[in-house]
Amino acid sequence: MLAESNERFEMEHDTRATPDDPRLEAIIAALRTVYDPEIPVNLYDMGLIYAIDAVGDDRIAIDMTLTAPGCPVAGILPGQVAQAVESVDGVGKCDVRLVWDPPWSQERMSDEARLELGMM
Repeated sequence: MLAESNERFEMEHDTRATPDDPRLEAIIAALRTVYDPEIPVNLYDMGLIYAIDAVGDDRIAIDMTLTAPGCPVAGILPGQVAQAVESVDGVGKCDVRLVWDPPWSQERMSDEARLELGMM
């Protein structure tokens, strides 16, 4: 399993993962390239990525949510997340699961996201 190398990821993203996988930094960088077209902050810093897990040698599983269940881009964002993660060296396949529990809240946002959205 994977997790960001600092404790912030585990606190903010409820991951069950460990920080020693060399792909983790690149996976997080890839996730930071995916945006909801209605929000000028990437999905990772919005706190929409709940878990990053290694499943076998080259497969990654992502649990993610959206800001609201009726989000109009619900049909496209999981595919964009998978495509971004699959671009990382050492990742052959990324499975993305859309989850609604726990519900997303603004507390999950990074300080960078809050700053970008004028909340700080």
